[in-house]
Amino acid sequence: MTYCVGMVLDKGLVMMSDTRTNSGVDNISVFRKMHSWSVPGERMIALMTAGNLATTQAVISQLEERSKAPHERRPSVLEAPTMFQVATIVGNLLHDVVERRQDGQLSAQGPRFTASIIIAGQIKGMEPRLFMIYPEGNFIEASFDTPFFQIGETKYGRPIILRGYDRSMSFEDAVKLLMVSFDSTVAANLSVGLPFDLLVMERDNFEPLHQRRILNSDPYFKAISSGWGEALRQAFHSLPAYSFDDPAALPSPIE
Repeated sequence: MTYCVGMVLDKGLVMMSDTRTNSGVDNISVFRKMHSWSVPGERMIALMTAGNLATTQAVISQLEERSKAPHERRPSVLEAPTMFQVATIVGNLLHDVVERRQDGQLSAQGPRFTASIIIAGQIKGMEPRLFMIYPEGNFIEASFDTPFFQIGETKYGRPIILRGYDRSMSFEDAVKLLMVSFDSTVAANLSVGLPFDLLVMERDNFEPLHQRRILNSDPYFKAISSGWGEALRQAFHSLPAYSFDDPAALPSPIE
């Protein structure tokens, strides 16, 4: 399992992914889930993957081959005229890889090779856009009502983002929010873990504004983890105490 988040802000796009891959508790590895391509001054595209590792690696490998020779190996995300077409290319490729692997199974009752992808980016003269692609190759786009996407182990970190997200927030606050979301997920699920990969894409800046890998020893993430835990404990103890007496005698809620 994994955990990846893509977020749309007024200022641009923020993406964060973990790197843990496991095939049981005794077979845990680290693999990059985030990949990006750029043409300086013209486009910036990044994606994150979750699901069957062999499937997602096959998709990434083909996208890499096409990006190195876009005029010879088409269609390439570096030549697509819009981000919608980029999402279509990736969706079709994911669908084809899944179907080929599924058709190769000896038994139709075998496991389904599934994977999902978040893709984000901007092409010059157009808006930054964010898409989530399903194993079937179809996809949806982020909107004002749904400004972020998650794939993988989503349930533990989602409440944090729902309560803290603001489209007008700064990149720094968005990164802090994602750090808290990932810390909550790591604390609750062993299938998600550090290192994390972080990418910030500023509107109309067609190269990464900020990009780094967050290791277990990262002092900022350690401060976020301990600070968030302490803040939760303080918030819990500040709530009205429960009483076994008549509920009518309990303090009135603060308005």
